[in-house]
Amino acid sequence: MEVILKQDIKKLGEKDDIVTVKPGYGRNYLIPQGYAELATPSAKKVLAENIRQAQFKQEKIKNDAVELASKLEGLKLTIGAKAGESGKIFGSVNSIQIADALKKQGFEVDRRRITFEEDPKLLGEYVANLNLHKEVKVQVPFEVVAE
Repeated sequence: MEVILKQDIKKLGEKDDIVTVKPGYGRNYLIPQGYAELATPSAKKVLAENIRQAQFKQEKIKNDAVELASKLEGLKLTIGAKAGESGKIFGSVNSIQIADALKKQGFEVDRRRITFEEDPKLLGEYVANLNLHKEVKVQVPFEVVAE
């Protein structure tokens, strides 16, 4: 029996895969739980159209990410933070501050896509990793200075 998976199922397949399963497994578990649907010819056509449209959208998102990455190359940010005499910051610089600094420069980046190689807890220079797309990653250097 052929079914189209509606979500990833461990050891069986990923979303939108057409897999062959035993009839009882498909009829009694996968279809009633909403994990799969019967792979009829019309369902296969709908699936092919959905995959084609999703690829078009993903291509556009990736192109936008590549364009943003090219604009971010060579950019250096300066983040102000309150610090003590020894250069230790009160608290730390986080992804929200980096996102705000990028926004002031005219770049819109979601703060959840920003990570650090090491947490900035002292004054100095650091690198922020921006995951713009699963295939597009950019490193933006930034300096933490005392306010």
